[in-house]
Amino acid sequence: MSTADVTIATAPVKKRKRKKTFFTLLLSNRLAVIGLFFIVVWTLLAVVAPWIAPHSPTDTDTVSKLQGPTIQHWLGTDNYGRDILSRILYGARISIWTGLIGVGISFIIGVPLGAIAAFYGGKLGNFIMRCMDVLLAFPSLILAMAIAASLGPGLISAMIAVGIVGIPEFARLMYGQTITLKEKEFVEASKAIGVKDSTIMFRHIFPNALGPILVHATLGMGFAILVASSLSFLGLGIQPPTPEWGAMISEGREYIITGEWWLVTFPGLAIATSILGFNLLGDGLRDVLDPRLRSSK
Repeated sequence: MSTADVTIATAPVKKRKRKKTFFTLLLSNRLAVIGLFFIVVWTLLAVVAPWIAPHSPTDTDTVSKLQGPTIQHWLGTDNYGRDILSRILYGARISIWTGLIGVGISFIIGVPLGAIAAFYGGKLGNFIMRCMDVLLAFPSLILAMAIAASLGPGLISAMIAVGIVGIPEFARLMYGQTITLKEKEFVEASKAIGVKDSTIMFRHIFPNALGPILVHATLGMGFAILVASSLSFLGLGIQPPTPEWGAMISEGREYIITGEWWLVTFPGLAIATSILGFNLLGDGLRDVLDPRLRSSK
């Protein structure tokens, strides 16, 4: 046997690196896992709230009002004697539902508007984007307050206000993605062979722009929960006695000076952890969906 044969035979065999999947990359991001944990916990608590809540969220008990955390009321009671823990659990249903509907409205309206404005351009595109610029000219919370005030306080008004506020951001993001994608060779080739514009949008534009849109939708959930809670805090969103985190903080702020800290602390932690969860997950999705990051893994 020659020296070359011995060298080849004894050479170490290099293991082929397996290409990591989307979920593998996501789970390898610690911050994304933490965010996903918060989201899953709050979602499960919202689903099973009617079965695990120790008390009714709306029943009052004047004898037990303003009690601190005890064995009977783990997180204390409010100024009407209602159990804080039960109201937080039921409030999770309202906050998550409001966020989902609000982001859904923004997505369904904003994404097609941005795609149409970029794909066709001209006067139609300019008109659509100038309308988006007008909405972006107002601070998000101020615009949401104006919309909610004009529609009247309530759950539906809060959902619509949150949804309208988010439309311009989705539209501008989709506009930028479509501007880039419509110059690609596969889109030009589809146009050259006579493929319909609607087919090009649904088969080529939307799927390739889905990554950034998904990231923004995840981050938008946290923002939607914050806006909805702010509207309820100001009296323009969900109305008492319906349990909602922002409304609970609004009711308990008057008692901070007298030492009833649990009235605002626990609803505030609920808002903070839910928003943190969506923000961390959104950042993790952005890292995973970045083509440069995936190619380096």
